[in-house]
Amino acid sequence: MSRPALDIRDRRALVAVAAQFFVNGAMTASFIARAPQIRDRLGVSLDAFGLLLTVSASVGVIGSLLAGRIIHAAGTRRMLQVGAVVMVLSLPVIGAATAPAVWLVGMFAYVFVDVFVDISMNLQGSWISARRHAPVMNRLHGLWSVGTLAGGLGAVAANAAGWSPFAHLTAVAIVMAVILLALTRRLLEHDQDDHGDQDDPEDPGDQGERGDQGDQAEWSSAARPARMATVGRAPIVLLVLAGTFAVVMEVTGGDWATFRLTDDFGATAATASAAFVAYTLGMSAMRFGGDSLQVRLGRSALHRWSVAVASVGFVVATLIPSRGVAIVGFVLVGLGVATFMPKLYDDAARVPGRRGAGLGAMTAGMRVAFLVTPVAVGGLAATSLSVGEAIAICSLPAAAGLAIVTEWNDRLLRSASRRTGADI
Repeated sequence: MSRPALDIRDRRALVAVAAQFFVNGAMTASFIARAPQIRDRLGVSLDAFGLLLTVSASVGVIGSLLAGRIIHAAGTRRMLQVGAVVMVLSLPVIGAATAPAVWLVGMFAYVFVDVFVDISMNLQGSWISARRHAPVMNRLHGLWSVGTLAGGLGAVAANAAGWSPFAHLTAVAIVMAVILLALTRRLLEHDQDDHGDQDDPEDPGDQGERGDQGDQAEWSSAARPARMATVGRAPIVLLVLAGTFAVVMEVTGGDWATFRLTDDFGATAATASAAFVAYTLGMSAMRFGGDSLQVRLGRSALHRWSVAVASVGFVVATLIPSRGVAIVGFVLVGLGVATFMPKLYDDAARVPGRRGAGLGAMTAGMRVAFLVTPVAVGGLAATSLSVGEAIAICSLPAAAGLAIVTEWNDRLLRSASRRTGADI
């Protein structure tokens, strides 16, 4: 069934949400790219700085546990507006800090609020995507990737100009504040499960997949209690696991790609960077092409193919002793993992019950994985194993786990949909 074109308010909201994705990626990349200079300003060793990063990231887990309740009470629009203020103000603090305690204050504020911004923008994006003639979640996440590229290039330019981290991050904060001030007022005013006129009709991405017709979303408030009773809490648990497995694959495929070339093949830093570029290019290309493939294949079928491509990519990149083949493998990894997060965020936004509960649970699993994965890969690589073998040990079981839990969740929701007569 075709869906009507978006009205003017939805079109404006889509532009605002798209800008939010871009800004979020740009702000995060801006201070991550200045990490060496920030570490020098703090006067700590590399190990100590890594510990500080882990401590700062831990508040994200706490925020994820609280997110569902707070977003449900405050609404996504208000959370994005408040979050914009806090994140913009925290950037100069991060850049100006010369003491670890001050830096942690800025990071705590940024990371904690980023959880709510992340969930809220994905909720609004999912609601608008469900009302369009074609899905848009992959492209929204693609804009986040473009934002990280813009933030990284801005950091390169700031370094070349001799700007201090404080001057650079203050300039970024001002520019982003202007963008957000102009656009956040255009966000959806009412959250979807509060208003019947925002009910989500069928998912166009599943029209082409035989046997997957129940994987659609209809958000009637009257039907929600029955569906929740039928489905139970299993989708929440499965989303936690899915978020964990997906992040393990993203971290091992992206953050450790350069180490595969330097430590295993003795490549120079310049050559090794090609592995990360290959991964990023694969991810960006698929995120901008993923929505079209979703229309052709269906959400579930696209996800199965993505897991398969990523798995092949990891085998090629980590277990074949060739520098060139490894780079090709990381392109495949990027192509595969690109659609994971758009699908999982969309799935979590569709979970019946309290608004944001599914996304809060999933992001909690994600942030735990962000804390654990680097330690696991680094610890394995410090043994007699190569970096490639360490990556494979972590990524391939995660790929199998992701395939299992997402398939289980999709079937569970389709079954519940058939039993209740309402689409989930």
